[in-house]
Amino acid sequence: MVSISLTHELATLKRIITARFALLRCFAAAACLLLASCGTNTQSRLPSLGTAFVGPMTVHIRQEISPQSAAVATLAHGDKVDVLEQRRIFARIRTADGHEGWIDVRQLMTREQMNELRALTDQAAALTSQGAAVSYEPVNMHTTPDRNSPSFFQFREGTKVEVLAHKLAPRLPRSSLPPTRLLPPKPKAEKRKQIDESDGRLRVRVPRAPTPGLPENWRDLSKSGEGDIPDGTPKPPVDAPPVTMEDWTLVRTKDGAAGWVLSRMLVMSIPDEVAQYSEGHRITAYFAMTEVPDGDHVKYDWLWTTQSQTDVPYDFDSFRYFVWSSRHHRYETGYIQRNVVGYYPVTVTPGPEPKFSVILQGNDGKLYRNNFFLQGYRVTLANKESWTPPVAGAVTQESPSATVQSRTDQPGFIQRMRDKIHGWFK
Repeated sequence: MVSISLTHELATLKRIITARFALLRCFAAAACLLLASCGTNTQSRLPSLGTAFVGPMTVHIRQEISPQSAAVATLAHGDKVDVLEQRRIFARIRTADGHEGWIDVRQLMTREQMNELRALTDQAAALTSQGAAVSYEPVNMHTTPDRNSPSFFQFREGTKVEVLAHKLAPRLPRSSLPPTRLLPPKPKAEKRKQIDESDGRLRVRVPRAPTPGLPENWRDLSKSGEGDIPDGTPKPPVDAPPVTMEDWTLVRTKDGAAGWVLSRMLVMSIPDEVAQYSEGHRITAYFAMTEVPDGDHVKYDWLWTTQSQTDVPYDFDSFRYFVWSSRHHRYETGYIQRNVVGYYPVTVTPGPEPKFSVILQGNDGKLYRNNFFLQGYRVTLANKESWTPPVAGAVTQESPSATVQSRTDQPGFIQRMRDKIHGWFK
């Protein structure tokens, strides 16, 4: 009986010790979870020194400055954060959920930059579409025509976007761009007084030792050998490295978002039966004009602009009007003009009596809007109007001003031939 009672007591004591150890393990696990949550989601005592907005579509904030550090949280474009401190190209921020971490300041946007992006969207909503384009791979949309600017949206392969404007911009290395200043500069520290206000004692500053002057033979010491440039001879200028220019296009999605993408990533969505006549040139704008019935099918007359060069500031150097011949069942050229300097916007009025206008640079270097209309299968120039380009940096399209030369003021065919023959003899 004694052995049975002792065995029962030992088993009871073992169960009590096991239960206490299990309870201790539960307390330890709860403490670890509490410490982990406090380390990631507890706001520090650092005050907010400013606000900023996330630029890219998605971005991770890190626990430390190192990019290999663990991610604390993931933010999306437009999320507002508090800036706690800034160290060169890195900033410590606090999210709306209380997470704190480090991020590259070039991935943040100031309130002014965010307002400019919203203004760009509003301006793009009023621009005339120059045709639809598609990409065969995912494309990033940037806030400005620069690779280093935040990419706030990405549309998938096969997504159609509307082409609005074109711009040529230099390609700058990321290291050459200054970091975004999110916080105002610190005020300059006041000069220390010689008398300490706490105890009234005089603090005497020890003057710095004078800088030693140049030795008498500094000219001889600075010479490196024969062939040196003589004194007083200016050094030859150092040629700056060439700047690579990139072609950017302002596009608008079906949801109304607007941004800049690289032009080489886009292909205009004009039908292949018309695009085959591009002669290897890049189509920059196209429009469907008039419906032409042909048996059981319906065809369209087309207007397009093309560009044969790259890295040029203007938008096209040729435009062409195609008409569908119901007799020959093919497209024929109704009008073509090459070797021009043309700019957006190209405006059209499709229908039974189509009209269109293109902005071209004249021989005097000024810009004119050339208005055309279709008579049967013949495209005729109606008049020219002077055109004032938009303000530098803006993407708005302005209407033309006063008429310069109307159709009735143009010389007739005989007078033009006389002027041409007179010019040959002259």
